[in-house]
Amino acid sequence: MNMQEAAERADAIVQQTIDSVRPQLRWNHGPSNDKICTDFKNDTLATGSVKRRAAIMTVVSRQRRGSLLGVVERAWKSRGYEITSVDTDEELPAIYAATPEGFRLSVAVAGEGQFFFSITTPCFAKSDVADPKTQPNTPHRDGGYPQRPDVHDDFWSATAPPPPPT
Repeated sequence: MNMQEAAERADAIVQQTIDSVRPQLRWNHGPSNDKICTDFKNDTLATGSVKRRAAIMTVVSRQRRGSLLGVVERAWKSRGYEITSVDTDEELPAIYAATPEGFRLSVAVAGEGQFFFSITTPCFAKSDVADPKTQPNTPHRDGGYPQRPDVHDDFWSATAPPPPPT
């Protein structure tokens, strides 16, 4: 696998994660970057790693954040991903996971309750990396990253606790 193929796998993981959430989240790409991998002596290797990000543009109320984190955690576990850490901070919780192939995943709540997904690949053969081909379901917004969530959803933005599962 080379860096481009790894980036495409990371894009697929992001898309699968977002697709596992109902009602559907509105999202946009965050910045993508890649870096050269080095060995323990900090010597450059002929490999590199890629990071892909998605910013959730749906406003997720404080009352619904735990539910969304739970949906993501269950989706990752169902795909055989290992939950490696959970940050239970009341304001800025996060869940970290790893795929069997060594891709590192996170879902984190940041300022104003915005959710971010991040996927970092292991080191693979160095190659050029194109922008993601997956299509976000919100229009591009001008300005710096991150833009704050601005899409209201009757379920995720609601301030009442979610109904119990049936």
